[in-house]
Amino acid sequence: MTPPTGYTEDALIERPAIALLAELGWETFNAFGEFDHGASSLGRETKGEVVLKTRLREALLRLNPEVSVEAIHQAIEDLTRDRSRMSATAANREIYHLLKNGVRVPMPDPDGDGETVEVVRVVDWDDPAHNDFLFCSQFWVTGEMHTRRADLVGFVNGLPPTP
Repeated sequence: MTPPTGYTEDALIERPAIALLAELGWETFNAFGEFDHGASSLGRETKGEVVLKTRLREALLRLNPEVSVEAIHQAIEDLTRDRSRMSATAANREIYHLLKNGVRVPMPDPDGDGETVEVVRVVDWDDPAHNDFLFCSQFWVTGEMHTRRADLVGFVNGLPPTP
């Protein structure tokens, strides 16, 4: 038996979710053909890269105008480092701490021999409008064994949800 017209996952779930988040101010993007014309339109180098580093860098620079560019780059490295050897609980706890409290980046002290710590905020918890919200449909992800397509993925400041 053929389902009635319009009775699909896309019509009943995906499109309404996309419309709702767009109404709430999220930018939306259909990523199905993201790599069709060569370079990714989201700035990813490969489908295995799940953090949108260009958006993350822009957000961190905007949220942390007083922090050095070197600290921003180090914070991005800390946020995106491979945590696959950690338990999911430990990795999520670590990411949660970075999102909540910021990334603490040791930097050489320009006035002496020691070092200072710069804190790079990842999310503006006080004023959510300062964050970058992107909602992607049909987002391709390549893992160790397979390539899969997620129906819907929300990114805040270039970061996807943690597993």
